[in-house]
Amino acid sequence: MKLVILDREGVLNRVVEGYVLKPEQWEPLPGSLDAVARLHHGGFRVAVATNQAALSRGLFDMAMLNAIHQRMCRMVEAAGGKIDAVAICPHSPEQDCSCRKPRPGMLLELMDRFGAVPARTTMVGDTPADVHAGLAAGCRTWLVRSGHGQAMLDGGQLPPHVGVCDDLSGVADQLLSTPVGDEPAAAT
Repeated sequence: MKLVILDREGVLNRVVEGYVLKPEQWEPLPGSLDAVARLHHGGFRVAVATNQAALSRGLFDMAMLNAIHQRMCRMVEAAGGKIDAVAICPHSPEQDCSCRKPRPGMLLELMDRFGAVPARTTMVGDTPADVHAGLAAGCRTWLVRSGHGQAMLDGGQLPPHVGVCDDLSGVADQLLSTPVGDEPAAAT
């Protein structure tokens, strides 16, 4: 079983100032919906792991977050793809939980849910927290320049063995054209 775990903001959807607090604020990045569809049709299970501190800060409730994710999933399905699961961390950084990225809790939970092993699991993110969570979980890890990814590269913060692509579409191209286990350590 091949699993791809995606961060949400900056990978699937446009980054907004503050938080995405309403469904209509969730706008996909160009090519991201098609990339999920291609991964789905290529035999990958696709999940999302997203930090959502806005919940603990009272900026919205679980019903609104569910509505945002329903919009996301409907748009992915309309493009021919499927998101198999969404894991959220509802905590703020100050709560020091084990699920909030850069800790690997959500990723480990998703791998357990799907019976996936790290060697066949890919994490795709756009921030240091995403990259460190992927590496801590033992996943093949990719940084995308969309969202905040370029800032991480400009700051020279990229750990070894992390692939780099412009966006999720580029990662999908790499994963779909390379046999599992033969992925490049880094593609810049």
